[in-house]
Amino acid sequence: MTDKKPEPQKNWNLESLEDGRMVLNMGPSHPAMHGIVRVLLTVQGERVAASDVEIGYLHRGFEKTCENVTYNQCVPYTDRLNYVSPFINNVGFALAVEKLMGIETPARCQYIRVIMSELSRLTDHLTCIGANAMELSAFTVYFYLINAREALYKLTDSAAGGRITPAYTRVGGLTRDLPPDFKKNAAETLKIVRRNLADAGALLTRNRIFYDRLHNTGHISKEDAIALSFTGPALRSTGVPLDVRKATPYLVYDRFDFDIPVGSNGDNYDRYLVRMEEMQQSIRIVEQALAQLPDGPVNHPDFGVSLPPKKEVYENIEALMAHFKLTFEGVKPPKGEVYQAVEGGNGEVGFYLVSDGTGKPWRLRVRPPCFSLTGGLSQMIQGGYIADIVSTFGQINMIGGELER
Repeated sequence: MTDKKPEPQKNWNLESLEDGRMVLNMGPSHPAMHGIVRVLLTVQGERVAASDVEIGYLHRGFEKTCENVTYNQCVPYTDRLNYVSPFINNVGFALAVEKLMGIETPARCQYIRVIMSELSRLTDHLTCIGANAMELSAFTVYFYLINAREALYKLTDSAAGGRITPAYTRVGGLTRDLPPDFKKNAAETLKIVRRNLADAGALLTRNRIFYDRLHNTGHISKEDAIALSFTGPALRSTGVPLDVRKATPYLVYDRFDFDIPVGSNGDNYDRYLVRMEEMQQSIRIVEQALAQLPDGPVNHPDFGVSLPPKKEVYENIEALMAHFKLTFEGVKPPKGEVYQAVEGGNGEVGFYLVSDGTGKPWRLRVRPPCFSLTGGLSQMIQGGYIADIVSTFGQINMIGGELER
């Protein structure tokens, strides 16, 4: 027998500090961290005393890959930046190249690009709120909103031929026009979306549990949000009415009547309300665009920009030559540099292009909204409960493809 006490078993998952705080990992395997993000937490009981956010490794080499292919071959890669709202990325990249070339697409093309961008914004917000509600145990809401998203996917698929990665735009136009029954199907789809949004709102907006989980959590001030380069719903929740569609209008957004919803508290609940109202505004824009949709071509008439019609390729030697040159060499913008921004689901999506006059970008850089938002996560969760991290991280709507390119 011995009087020596056994040593306490060490817990190798936790590191205890001298003042009683603990250091622990949240993610990357945590289901709310999307498999790549790791938050190194220093906690005092259930409160977050400090944190360090690592964005993980999901490197797709977007910029360098695009610098080694032609401009139109970059379009499928833009889908994968944000696979929840890919049409907006398609449009943003195409607008950047067209700005570099000094060309403008036909009016019908611009209207269709707006329609598809706003439908994409709807799918983005539906996914964000649905997934965030599910992570907070509101599982019924998830089904309402994902059903609405599925209806939108079927509608956009009928036009683009792809659900998640449509690659719908081309420099100077689109891959194809809208199908003949698109207007009728869009009206029916938007009815479904409105109904499901109303059901979800009835379950969430005045729900005591949901309100308590989001109100005054993930708070950030207007000044800090601006300093951290926040854009999109996260910035507008603080009361800043910045929206690229209004601030620097592109395509035909200046022809539509729509509002920019803003919050006042800069917390998760305000971000939820902003997204819910933004979906109503997107529906307004789509309905106006469909009502005003002009007839005409959807591609630029210059064969140095857009592929000639197949009939002309088969019958005209100049069209045949243009087809092969454009396919193999790509469009050739003049030397120069340009920045073009569009309003994405999470904020400003910008493309910076440098051309050396060849058919491939000499330099390409994308400005993803998620990067700034994730950079502010530590400040947003400071002093809150560990459980609040789930709602805060869900409301910044991190998309790994654009966060870590």
